[in-house]
Amino acid sequence: MIKELKTSEEILCAFLIMKTLRTHLTEKEYLELVNEAMEKDSYHLYALYDEGSMVAVTGFKPMITLYYGRFVWVCDLVTAPEARSKGYGETLLSYIHRWAEENHYESVALSSGLKRTDAHRFYEDKMNYDKVSYVFKHEL
Repeated sequence: MIKELKTSEEILCAFLIMKTLRTHLTEKEYLELVNEAMEKDSYHLYALYDEGSMVAVTGFKPMITLYYGRFVWVCDLVTAPEARSKGYGETLLSYIHRWAEENHYESVALSSGLKRTDAHRFYEDKMNYDKVSYVFKHEL
């Protein structure tokens, strides 16, 4: 079952899984950022459940840019460590693809850390993503 998480209680239930990807966030920071992103930036947070237990989480937002046109940006995609290699990431990413199509978006894009080679293999080999750019960041 895949469910959108909307209430603070639901969002907090996903924190322990999200924390494995976003290790720098405290629970308080996480909740504040998710709520602000939902309110101001059309962020959606979904969880995948298997036999009643949350096993994977994804956060994404629809966007429009001159480069990609109308697309969905995957901000977060993470499976609980004990539930990896069971197809949950593929299930959630495929769900995002369907959501994007149903809502008339043209593509799905994401970035992945340079050292996450297993994730890169997953995106390229399993999910048929292409490497199209580097992402640069400047701290202020």
